[in-house]
Amino acid sequence: AGLAGATGFTHNVASGEPAADSMLLWTRYVPETAADVVRLQVEVALDQGFSRIVSGAVVRTGAYRDWTAKVTVDGLEPGTVYWYRFVAPDGTRSPVGRTKTLPEGQVSRFNLAVFSCSNLPYGYFNAYGHAAARNDLDLWLHVGDYIYEGPGVLREGFEPDRVPLPASEILAIADYRLRYASYRADPDLQRLHQMAPMVALWDDHESSNDSWEGGAQNHQPAEGDWNLRRAAAMQVYREWMPVSDEPWKAYPIGALATLYRTESRLLARTQPADIGATFKAADPDAALKAFRDGPWRDPSATMLGTTQESWLAHAFKANARTTAWQLVGMGTIIGRTVMPADAVDWLKPDTSERKVAGYRNNIRAARQGLPMWMDRWDGYPQARARLLKAAQAADADLVMLAGDSHNAWAFSLVEDGRPAGVEFAGHSVTSNGLEGDMGADPAMVARGFMAANPEMKWADTSRRGYMMIEVTPRRVTGEWLFMKTIKTRQVEVAGSHRMSVERGRRILSA
Repeated sequence: AGLAGATGFTHNVASGEPAADSMLLWTRYVPETAADVVRLQVEVALDQGFSRIVSGAVVRTGAYRDWTAKVTVDGLEPGTVYWYRFVAPDGTRSPVGRTKTLPEGQVSRFNLAVFSCSNLPYGYFNAYGHAAARNDLDLWLHVGDYIYEGPGVLREGFEPDRVPLPASEILAIADYRLRYASYRADPDLQRLHQMAPMVALWDDHESSNDSWEGGAQNHQPAEGDWNLRRAAAMQVYREWMPVSDEPWKAYPIGALATLYRTESRLLARTQPADIGATFKAADPDAALKAFRDGPWRDPSATMLGTTQESWLAHAFKANARTTAWQLVGMGTIIGRTVMPADAVDWLKPDTSERKVAGYRNNIRAARQGLPMWMDRWDGYPQARARLLKAAQAADADLVMLAGDSHNAWAFSLVEDGRPAGVEFAGHSVTSNGLEGDMGADPAMVARGFMAANPEMKWADTSRRGYMMIEVTPRRVTGEWLFMKTIKTRQVEVAGSHRMSVERGRRILSA
């Protein structure tokens, strides 16, 4: 009720779409008295006290965009910290935000944090709180599942503020708006946005689980037209997030790196190949072989669509000549992952028969070289090959930055028997990972996954947190930070793991 009736600056401030000379700024302002439209001033200063205002603009908002306001301010200097605020018609001011433009020229170091999978009722956003308190990070990268579409089920002992609104699955524009409003009320998430710019991309839960261009695993016919739901999800994401409406974009970080924001869910992704029927066949192994050699390898299957594939290939070619690293933010993992043969032995004794059968099916598929998740890049092997070959053809030092799986993984990617780049795949902020099913020691589970998957160089299947990526001209280092808990609001770290890739090597080392 508090959310729905709130007036004034309801959700702090945020920044995004960083460039060397511009920045997109965001806020939300609801007037106390009825109005069709409100104009907000924005002030940008070199100091927190706003004695040196260097840029500004005027932006309007209204109920038609849920009172959210986005404005791009120009004329900024590269690699510079700025402070910004919005001023309402009655003179009230928003909280003060901090942002930082991208550097130009030679850059000795650039640090970004990578987040994914933040399910509000599953735990506290301690990863956000920890990152927001650091002073060594230049940028946030959120690779998706920033919200979840399902009804929020509260964990025992949690504060009532962990229940996202509305209480049902979200389908229409009003539902999506209320869901973002309840997530963005979280103090740690507000602080994160307030302290540094974010480059954000959606994955599936911003619309519906396992979504693609023409539908989703979690969208049923009784829930209405998928196209209306997809359009609502996209519109509200763009209202509530500090993002532009461009579907994909490249961000130059001086001569050091190019960061790419991609779209792999709603615009062109084809329906994942359906492996389910093979397990019900009279001869499942024969059916799996036929599936592997047919539907799974269909060259028309795509995650990005041909237009974005072409854009990325051209961008690799141009930017690999002028920037040391190509950092690709991606919703889902590209490293190849099959289910280990002994995974059933690791499950908890009370695991349901249905779930055990699912693991057995994945093990059976693995014997034919088929991946455990058709919803990821290895479910689209021809598209995966096209992306990695494009990086190889450009002689690019490729670093994939992904989320989605809820657990932490590191991959040295191979295409045509040659190194194609590396992947740092991040664990979730709160969402449950494989450890929910596993009774075995997580270290054993990780070893088993690595033994079954040649590209996989490290894994952690049990903890929550975020990734810190340090980029220097000679190496990129990924550090997985593990929060001590998500059951109470605190920012203690229980451990971390680091791996890096040297320029020109394209394989990970510890």
